Amino acid sequence: MSDQLTLSAEVRERAGKGASRAIRREGRVPAVIYGEKKDPEPIHIEERELVKMLHTGHFMNSLVTVKLGDAETRTLPKDIQFHPVTDRPMHVDFLRIGKGATITLEIPVRFINEEASPGLKRGGVLNVVRHELELTCPADEIPSEIEVALDGLEVGDSIHISQVELPEGVTSAIDDRDFTIAGVVAPSALKRSDSEAEDGEEGEEGEVAADEVPTTAQGDGEEGESED
Repeated sequence: MSDQLTLSAEVRERAGKGASRAIRREGRVPAVIYGEKKDPEPIHIEERELVKMLHTGHFMNSLVTVKLGDAETRTLPKDIQFHPVTDRPMHVDFLRIGKGATITLEIPVRFINEEASPGLKRGGVLNVVRHELELTCPADEIPSEIEVALDGLEVGDSIHISQVELPEGVTSAIDDRDFTIAGVVAPSALKRSDSEAEDGEEGEEGEVAADEVPTTAQGDGEEGESED
């Protein structure tokens, strides 16, 4: 399961661009908590702590408990705005998550058992179509990743979502088609060698035909000389 993170926050007393700039100068990031049919709560959080969580690589698919004094709110990060030049976080949107709620989000894929794929052993290349899967899951049991096994895959084989064993209670948000996640394809070098072999065969046939022409021409010439 994904980590459950905790962020301390303070209430934002004033709104507007000027107030937000002042907050950022203090090393804080403006944010808002919304959802669950409640009024939005403007808050601000410590930038250094937020950046540390962003560096984990799974901040956007983790439950984050926002602590406001003695109150705690379970949330899911929904959007982060970054400065276009410095890449500093400028604003964060948090969605309130109620008890027993289900959520839809992108979960990363991790491929395992590459050594058990005959196609990869023979030089095939894993062509990844989806690095993340859009899944619907219980808010309390968000998987940190989905493992996809490559056992038995030959060159030309592919893996579809119907072949992946998802955790209990987790379903694909895309349910109208059996989409492809990855496949094993022939490497470019192999494709080139096959193409060159085909070109070589055509060239050899052309050379045989060309050899026949001079022979006929020489015969014609000799007959002409004997007549003289």
